[in-house]
Amino acid sequence: METVVSGIRPTGNLHLGNYFGAMQNFVKMQSEYNSFFFIADYHSLTTHPTPEDLHGNVKKVLVEYLACGIDPEKATLYIQSDLPETAELYLLLNMNAYMGELERVTTFKEKAKKQPQNVNAGLLTYPSLMAADIIIHKANKVPVGKDQEQHLEMTRTFARRFNRMYKVQFFPEPEAFNFGATLVKIPGLDGSGKMGKSEGEGNAIFLADEPNVIKKKVMRAVSDAGPTVPNSIKPEPIENLFSLLRVMSTADTVEYFEAKYNSCEIRYGDLKKQLVEDIVKFTEPLRERIKELSSDDKYLGKVAAMGAEKAHDSGAKNIKDVREIIGFRKF
Repeated sequence: METVVSGIRPTGNLHLGNYFGAMQNFVKMQSEYNSFFFIADYHSLTTHPTPEDLHGNVKKVLVEYLACGIDPEKATLYIQSDLPETAELYLLLNMNAYMGELERVTTFKEKAKKQPQNVNAGLLTYPSLMAADIIIHKANKVPVGKDQEQHLEMTRTFARRFNRMYKVQFFPEPEAFNFGATLVKIPGLDGSGKMGKSEGEGNAIFLADEPNVIKKKVMRAVSDAGPTVPNSIKPEPIENLFSLLRVMSTADTVEYFEAKYNSCEIRYGDLKKQLVEDIVKFTEPLRERIKELSSDDKYLGKVAAMGAEKAHDSGAKNIKDVREIIGFRKF
């Protein structure tokens, strides 16, 4: 069975884009692959070196992974810092990671511009930490977005370099996991681009949002005065609203508002009210499950401990082999 590894930084709640873009596929994946899902608390320190509530943020992500259907009995769900072997492999990979290649990484250059007072070594070596997260489990596949493709290519480079330097075929060169046609892209509420945390709170509908918050966000979504020519092409902000409608509402509801748009009779207030109703209905079971899990620290502790043990079983064996290959041996 092939191994898949994926991580998420604990920098905020999951939103509808996360759910449809990845979580649904993770739930399916856990039954078909040897799956490792980790909460990347080390990674969060590259941009937030002194987080206000690191433990609380980790808890949020753990709760929401579980609420979305990740089964800790099927998959290995763990916290990155609970696997010290990752940090050791990160150190060893850094010994053969070169300044020039790290400085050329697009995300490093972008982050360095955004946070010129905090261009730290962790930010520079982010690709080698990501590589350690992946190859510590000898992963074959990694679900990544466009913004992470360069990092995955560097992971392949580090794996290939280790194999070449030590004349072994130890680490696989992981490939990008392609969700194919099942991947649904959820647009944001700001009129352009995708739904995401970095675009601002008002751009995303979070799985834990209460109905009144959802209503406030949706009713403020960017729209216009409406079409003046029948059957006209929708501008991007309006197409975004209809894209959300197609995901959240029934086919006859979508057909109704399409007809109203094409006949220039559309009332965006009505469309948004329908969206609010359908989003609230969809997120209600997730929201209730999040509340239930958030109050059960005993169960969360059990899940975290189970995940740490399962991750350790994989990571400890592989780091032992790495140490032997490099030449670290006891007298």
